[in-house]
Amino acid sequence: MMVVEKVDPTQPESEQLKTLPTLILRGLVIFPGMMLQFDVGRKKSVLALGKSMEEDQLIFLVAQKDLSVEDPGEEDLYTIGVVARIRQVVRRTDDGIRLFAEGLYRAKIRSVKKVNPFLLTEVEEIESKKRRPTPHAEALIRYTQSLFETYIQNYTHVPPDIVLGVVQKKDCGELADYIAMNISLDYDKKQEILEELHPYRRLQRLSVMLKAELEILSIESRISEKAKDQIDENQRDYYLREQMKAIADELGEDDNPLEEADQLRERIQKSGMPQEQQDKLLKECDRLAKMPEGSHESSVITTYVETCLFLPWAKASKDRIDLQKARRILDRDHYGLTKVKDRIVESLAVKKLNPDMKGQILCLVGPPGVGKTSIAHSVAEALGRKYVRVSLGGVRDESDIRGHRRTYIGAMPGRIINAIKQAGTRNPVLLLDEIDKLGNDYRGDPSSALLEVLDSAQNNTFVDHYIDMPFDLSQVFFITTANDVNGIPEPLYDRMDVITLGSYTHEEKFQIATKYLVPKQLKNSGIFAKSLRISPAAVREIIDGYTREAGVRGLERQISMICRKCAVQIVETPETVVRVTPKNLETYLGPRKFRNEAHNRKDTVGLVNGLAWTSVGGELLPIEVAVMDGTGKIELTGSLGDVMKESARTAISCIRTRADKLGISKDFYSKYDIHIHAPEGAVPKDGPSAGAAMATAITSALTKIPIRHDVAMTGEITLLGRILPIGGLREKTMAAYRAGIKTVLIPSENVSDLAEVDSVVKDAVEFLPMEQIDQVLDAALTRKPSQGIQS
Repeated sequence: MMVVEKVDPTQPESEQLKTLPTLILRGLVIFPGMMLQFDVGRKKSVLALGKSMEEDQLIFLVAQKDLSVEDPGEEDLYTIGVVARIRQVVRRTDDGIRLFAEGLYRAKIRSVKKVNPFLLTEVEEIESKKRRPTPHAEALIRYTQSLFETYIQNYTHVPPDIVLGVVQKKDCGELADYIAMNISLDYDKKQEILEELHPYRRLQRLSVMLKAELEILSIESRISEKAKDQIDENQRDYYLREQMKAIADELGEDDNPLEEADQLRERIQKSGMPQEQQDKLLKECDRLAKMPEGSHESSVITTYVETCLFLPWAKASKDRIDLQKARRILDRDHYGLTKVKDRIVESLAVKKLNPDMKGQILCLVGPPGVGKTSIAHSVAEALGRKYVRVSLGGVRDESDIRGHRRTYIGAMPGRIINAIKQAGTRNPVLLLDEIDKLGNDYRGDPSSALLEVLDSAQNNTFVDHYIDMPFDLSQVFFITTANDVNGIPEPLYDRMDVITLGSYTHEEKFQIATKYLVPKQLKNSGIFAKSLRISPAAVREIIDGYTREAGVRGLERQISMICRKCAVQIVETPETVVRVTPKNLETYLGPRKFRNEAHNRKDTVGLVNGLAWTSVGGELLPIEVAVMDGTGKIELTGSLGDVMKESARTAISCIRTRADKLGISKDFYSKYDIHIHAPEGAVPKDGPSAGAAMATAITSALTKIPIRHDVAMTGEITLLGRILPIGGLREKTMAAYRAGIKTVLIPSENVSDLAEVDSVVKDAVEFLPMEQIDQVLDAALTRKPSQGIQS
């Protein structure tokens, strides 16, 4: 401890100045002669405590004025505090310290010596003077002791040793300190007692505070008694209402309706639900019966029980499986889609042979507009089951699938249980639309919640958070749809039988338009078939010139536009008959938008027809290469992805290894700049399947040999010139067919995938399998490269 030397040795010991570590109290006041225990957490306080422990364990404790100040300065402190001795320090597990300190004497801050790293102040002891007892002081002591006795008898419980201490104190100052320390007063009032140095006035001030505290406690007691009386009154009203109901029953003045709980109990027993679920709901009814009328909890229980009762625990549709009828319904509603129809008929046949078979899960994957969603409705009609659609696009909250727990305000079941409730049967056809569009965030992963739903081995005990009871989903026929199979999480994908729906051919679109779309739009527009006639040639022109899509939604919009414009003519001239032909088609739809897929119509140097896969079907991907005098720079444009850029570099390296054979200068890579571009530069493109096409275009540009305009190709290329297999062959070949391509070069390992290609495409397009880039060049270039040696 640092001690300041006395200036005048004749001064008494009480006027010594001491420099002590200072600990600032927040909401606490300590008095001399008292023990106080409290937690120390602030860094400065901990450091001050450590400094004190290193010396003579003396520390100055002073309260701060404003409790909200986190790091108080000199102006935030009271000037009078207490010098205390540290009796015990206990380190707590949460990095805090529990301090036991004993107050020694009052002291006043004279100056602040240091603020950091802890507060060090120079304090002066305030001498506590003993005074002779006087009659006034004795009277005040007795009055204060009587107030304290009233305080502890009527309003609070105080340990007996404190009561004994109050009786034994005969000094005004000590009694005031002792009582102030042991009653519930605000810290600022306790500070007033601490700062009052005159013992008589100190006790007098405490007695005034104690009297005021007794009055406040008396008011609190009256309020508490009034509230208790109110509760008793409510209970009395409840019993009287119950007696009145019993009297009304005895007199026969009412129709004697069952109470709400009894009504629910009767419905539960008739619901046919499993015994475990019945027992749980009956317990809820028992809770409801014991609750007072108008209770908020009773409405929550009633809503929960009624929601559970609305579920079809035992109600199921009876399957009427007729394979011939099923085929007729599927053929009536959808043109083509042979593979999907066969798969559904197979499932129905198995179900007929084995009625106990668990629910099935099909996943229909394909581009928009090919009829995925409408197939589910046809399946439900063929089975004679209820049909419910659940849209999953954009769902990010797991509770949307599993529901919210009843503890939350506004809780409700999840989408699956709501769909079952809407269907009214336990075995509907349930369509989970756009399953690849599920998202996830801090609220959970809804795709993980679907893992149990779409697992026939687990979903017989599916538990919704709101229902909080197992519900059997094993009889539900689940059908899911997706545009991109890559958007489906792998564990979820593994639980489903995936069926791929490809793009429609030109002929399929024509049949769908004439058999389904035109009659449908005529009906929607209120136009009779005799008033509007769209020629078959006009329909084909709409398909070729105004739509470019895998499905038929755009085609339907164009037909709808024609119907709307014709409706105006029919309303203005009721007797008119409108005929739409290729010649007047632009009158209704405007100029033609697409020119036969716009692929090059002549053999061109450095321009090759590549094939690309997209989530909405296949696309023709022209690739252009220009060779210019330069220093060997390679420029790649067209919003190409990293994989596609690597394919371009691989193609250039492959050609360098064949420079002699191709009649190309060996140092072309240092003499020329090569620019590779994929048109429609704003559309991102990626993947390795354009490697063979880029190698062909580069070779053509270097040798000045044109590429055949009626040839398209796909395949990944290696440094050694091997052609590796690719995916999405069905969609890519459909794009080539739409563009009028006559020959498609494919990797040899993809020949087996031709079985999936539509027969119309195979009849119109010749497929040539390729193993090496040399074969590709021979088939794509108009002449052999050796005939066009470049200097």
